[in-house]
Amino acid sequence: MKFGIDRLIEDAELRKPLIGKRVALLAHPASVTHNLTHSLDALASLDEIDLTAAFGPQHGLRGDKQDNMIESPDFDDPVHGIPVFSLYGEVRRPTGQSMSTFDVILIDLQDLGCRIYTFITTLRYMLEAAAEHGKTVWVLDRPNPAGRPIEGTILEDGWESFVGAGPMPMRHGLTMGEMGHWLIRHFNLDVDYKVIEMDGWQPEGPGFGWPEDRIWINPSPNAPNVNMARAYAGTVMLEGTMLSEGRGTTRPLELFGAPDIDARAIIAEMQRVAPQWLEGCLLREIWFEPTFHKHHGKLCNGVQIHAEGQAYDHHAFRPWRLQALALKAIAALKPGYELWRDFPYEYEEDKLAFDVINGGPSLREWIENPSSSRDDLDAIATPDEQIWGEMVRELYLY
Repeated sequence: MKFGIDRLIEDAELRKPLIGKRVALLAHPASVTHNLTHSLDALASLDEIDLTAAFGPQHGLRGDKQDNMIESPDFDDPVHGIPVFSLYGEVRRPTGQSMSTFDVILIDLQDLGCRIYTFITTLRYMLEAAAEHGKTVWVLDRPNPAGRPIEGTILEDGWESFVGAGPMPMRHGLTMGEMGHWLIRHFNLDVDYKVIEMDGWQPEGPGFGWPEDRIWINPSPNAPNVNMARAYAGTVMLEGTMLSEGRGTTRPLELFGAPDIDARAIIAEMQRVAPQWLEGCLLREIWFEPTFHKHHGKLCNGVQIHAEGQAYDHHAFRPWRLQALALKAIAALKPGYELWRDFPYEYEEDKLAFDVINGGPSLREWIENPSSSRDDLDAIATPDEQIWGEMVRELYLY
């Protein structure tokens, strides 16, 4: 199969509308061709492409910024001699100055298929700026490695943030190209928009979203593999808790733990309360010692989620429910345990981080309520999942 960038590089007909235009690229380290040439270099090698600027999202064009709220500066690219504007530094929305440097922007970002991954919000901000300044936006489409499954509650009114671009569920099931169409429709944007579609992507084929013959490159520092991408719609919630999500280990956002929890007891409680939510993966007790971040230098007991190998069932695996269940198990086994981490999260200072991540307080309230059941959470989430699925199905390009 071919990603959008590969088709654009190989097909001169696709590139014809770019001739005579000033072209910019929004990219990160995973923006590579099939032979791992970075998209910036691949585009710069084409004589008819006038590459005038580049943009980097959260973690930077180079992907060198490790944690959230670590900003990237603007800089001049030393190889191609063009300005590189940070969209996660002094600004998160493109400025008029940066928008004046191009006529067409190519967006080549590998997403994880999760609402909280900030590249979706950056896509929204770029589309809005393009509509305001009369610019053209092309998305060079890439796979959603989490595939088509939809899960989680839809973000509530008033909970929009940099990790909540709009009313969508946690696991949205769209590619970036499809998401652009939804953002344009939802926010009623008048923008010249085009998707360079993939050729041969099969979301229900081998790999269930991520082609088995394609090399994985971290789109952000703590996104090291497909297993993480599959688990992320659940494990990202750990960023709003006192539990380690594995930052400072070699398997971030695939596990959870702390020095003072009993992983075996937690797994047993999860099995007792909602065994259906554990299907499609394997859970394994682990011990780890983070080299940085939460519980730095302390021995932690925890659980690793294995959504891989023969145990993986793409349609049965429900990472959002699984992680919610784990937090509820801890709350039940350790009454009064300090679960929620109270700190500024993605520039939101007056709301609890866990609620910002989930786009509202409903999941936290379900976890905290000793009498709430599995069916209670299904009653909240299932209608949202059905509504979203019906709404976006017509946007599918594959």
